[in-house]
Amino acid sequence: MKKLILLIGLGVFLFGEVKIAIIKIDGMTCPLCTTAIKRGLKKTKGVIKAKVKLNTQKATVMFDDKIATKKELLNAIKKAGYTGKIITIK
Repeated sequence: MKKLILLIGLGVFLFGEVKIAIIKIDGMTCPLCTTAIKRGLKKTKGVIKAKVKLNTQKATVMFDDKIATKKELLNAIKKAGYTGKIITIK
């Protein structure tokens, strides 16, 4: 499964459509919070990889900007019960 994700991510990366968003998340208090947010982000079409850290209160999301929008990323966080604000997109 990891190989498949890597191949998809590499293919998207080669075509220049991959973006990395750093999102500040408010309201996280425990490791279960990070799990809920990560699952929500990963279910979003176009998200290749998501990493959420409790200590920094931030999520790092690798996504295909032709498929997933900034609004969809924030909506995934909102559905998990939290609020997010995009800090940067590279």
